[in-house]
Amino acid sequence: MADDNYGSDNTNDPTIDFGDEFGVVRFGSDDDSGPALSFGGNETEQLPHWTEPATGEIPRFMKQDTQSARRPAAEIDDETDVWSAYNEPTGDVRQPPVDLTGGSRRFETTTPPPVERPRREGRIVIGTDPTGETRRPAATRDASGAQTRPTQVTRAGRSPQGSRPIQRPMGTRPGATGSMSRPPMGGRDLPTATAVGALLLAAFIGALLLSPAAVMIIVLAAIGLAAFEFFTQITQAGYRPISIVGIVGCVATPAVAYWKGDSAIPLVLLFAFIATSLVFVSGDSVESGPVPNSAATMIALVWIGLMGSYAGLILRWSTLGDAFAHRGTDTLFIIVAGVVANDIAAYFVGTAIGRQPLREWISPKKSVEGVIGGTIGTFVIVVLVGMQSTTWTTFGSWILLALVISIMAPLGDLTESMFKRNLDIKDFGTLLSGHGGALDRFDSMLFVLPAVYYLGMVITPWA
Repeated sequence: MADDNYGSDNTNDPTIDFGDEFGVVRFGSDDDSGPALSFGGNETEQLPHWTEPATGEIPRFMKQDTQSARRPAAEIDDETDVWSAYNEPTGDVRQPPVDLTGGSRRFETTTPPPVERPRREGRIVIGTDPTGETRRPAATRDASGAQTRPTQVTRAGRSPQGSRPIQRPMGTRPGATGSMSRPPMGGRDLPTATAVGALLLAAFIGALLLSPAAVMIIVLAAIGLAAFEFFTQITQAGYRPISIVGIVGCVATPAVAYWKGDSAIPLVLLFAFIATSLVFVSGDSVESGPVPNSAATMIALVWIGLMGSYAGLILRWSTLGDAFAHRGTDTLFIIVAGVVANDIAAYFVGTAIGRQPLREWISPKKSVEGVIGGTIGTFVIVVLVGMQSTTWTTFGSWILLALVISIMAPLGDLTESMFKRNLDIKDFGTLLSGHGGALDRFDSMLFVLPAVYYLGMVITPWA
């Protein structure tokens, strides 16, 4: 039936009615007069056939899109808002629409303005002075116009807070105003000094008559007291030396010298230095001042311990046999007599006629005239005592011995005075009334002992 209806229908009506199930279906006509393709209501030109040559023109839909790129963004958003549902996953943040037409639209991004951070307070810029003033002390000029160096101490004791070295001008006492001259000091108590000196001399002569070992005990006691005085004063001045190592080393050095000879002296000094280094290595930080405080410890070991050990080496000469029983004791007795004569003569001559200061910045009361007077007194006493000696028996040896004492005794006295001036103290101790401490009394002796020892080893006056 369907074929009959379809075949018998000779009309050109392109529609077929399939009933209620499919409705009416209309087929296109065979009229080819219209455009081959059309896009709804858009007025677009017919696309050329693929066999025709290219014209190089832009299709209209591309032209429209190019023109739309120059239109306001609001109008374009209205036309493309249909795609916004696919570009907004969640939230209120609206994503820019995606151009699916191949046009020239681009996502416009904006760069936020740079944020200026506030300048940090307290930042130090290299090449500037945050304090507004230079830290280097300005050079000063004297009356002649020459520059003088600023006087800053080089000592490195710690402040009460333990963080910075103590610094104050050299040559000034605590509370002073920068004066380089020491305040006047009281003179020597001559009656007391004479009585104490006579007592010491009597004890020394008694030990000489007894045995070299008895003299050695007096030497060790004097060196131990001198070391104790030194470490006490230098600790009060702000340094932190290893006092126990220093005192033990100062006493052990002359003891081993008398017992084993000069070959044992370096061993004691080596052990003392290692012990000092070990103490500072075990410290918490560099604030302990290992360099200045180790140096302070070693100064005492060299000045008091090493130089004092030559007293033990000289006394050791008397232990080498019966033929040399008085070699060491005679030599030490001449040394003591010559140093005492030098000190007394220099004092009286300098007080009477002293005009030219020897080293005014160290000790204004020591004069050139005093040194000359001390030298004369030394020569007189050395010759008189040498005439009674069985060890130093020639006039030439007496002259050389007196010359060495006259040079080294004032040097030892000046060295001790220089240290006291740097520490701003009058004496290292008060044990010996009229003389100060043991170090104040035997300072000259420390420099004379090694010089006389090597003089005796070279000229051998007993040969």
